[in-house]
Amino acid sequence: MSPEDLQTWLTSTGQPSYRARQLRQWIYQRGARHLGAITVLPRRWREAHQDVSIGRSRPVQQVQAGDGTTKLLLELEDGHTIEAVGIPTAERLTVCVSSQVGCPMTCRFCATGKGGLQRSLASHEIIDQVLSLGEAMGRQPTHMVFMGMGEPLLNIAAVLSSIQCFCRDLGIGQRRITVSTVGIPHHINTLAQQAHQVLGRSQFTLAVSLHAPNQPLREYLIPTAKAYLLEDLLEDCRAYVAQTGRRVSFEYVLLAGINDQPRHAEELAQRVRGFQSHVNLMAYNPIAEEDFQRPHSRQVERFRRILTRQGVAVSVRSSRGLDQDAACGQLRRRWAASTAGPIPR
Repeated sequence: MSPEDLQTWLTSTGQPSYRARQLRQWIYQRGARHLGAITVLPRRWREAHQDVSIGRSRPVQQVQAGDGTTKLLLELEDGHTIEAVGIPTAERLTVCVSSQVGCPMTCRFCATGKGGLQRSLASHEIIDQVLSLGEAMGRQPTHMVFMGMGEPLLNIAAVLSSIQCFCRDLGIGQRRITVSTVGIPHHINTLAQQAHQVLGRSQFTLAVSLHAPNQPLREYLIPTAKAYLLEDLLEDCRAYVAQTGRRVSFEYVLLAGINDQPRHAEELAQRVRGFQSHVNLMAYNPIAEEDFQRPHSRQVERFRRILTRQGVAVSVRSSRGLDQDAACGQLRRRWAASTAGPIPR
């Protein structure tokens, strides 16, 4: 609820309006999971509203890698499960959140897409992931990325509503938030328009999962890309830059022998030059369902050097959590396989 909606609800139950501020503080700063825990509220009122849910999910599994990367498996009210990952450094805690239960985009190298899409998440289910990881890791999240399960541009309203909450209630500014998409026809423009309406302006980073420098290879890696020509996607990205004044980040997962050759780097440079953009290179995190291989660090560096020589802004993202299957969707599928029955549908 917005502060105004929360105040309206509380006053309708007979509480003074200032209780809304106290309730928000207990939810967002003190981690209350049910109204009964908020002892600043009158006992009789809490007893009368004990069946009202705050909206928290139930942590069912937590794994931590040697580098501190922590993955949570969270169970929602309807029994579905989602993943969220906390990636710590000395200066920051980045939380990678999911926007859907499963994913319809069928990227061949992604474990989440193997199970298909069950449903989109509500905004409170997105917000809870950040709260839960902050509690699990004992630190306040400072940055967040919509790079977990699901396609954020198929759930724009809930994504923007949650961003509004992160800025307002958790102090995470838009410039510390990244929204990642494989690309849905006509939706990048919709994202920019609705962000302006909901947030006042678009200051978060748009990250586009490219993964290939040409249409045939992109369709091989992302079968749903058949509906969205690479040329049209890049044109929409240029329009987004012109509309928002924010650069676009292109995500590129390097798969050994598939899309990591010098010719691919040369072709990618030709595609993304000429407008405000940045390329993020990532070495593939292996999953059991595919035979793709992780490239050697020498291949990654060669690819980076070629892009740099071509005048492309580029960085290499370090892989985190490799010893605990940190790639998206792996924990959820492993947990489902170990329990009685398939992933909830």
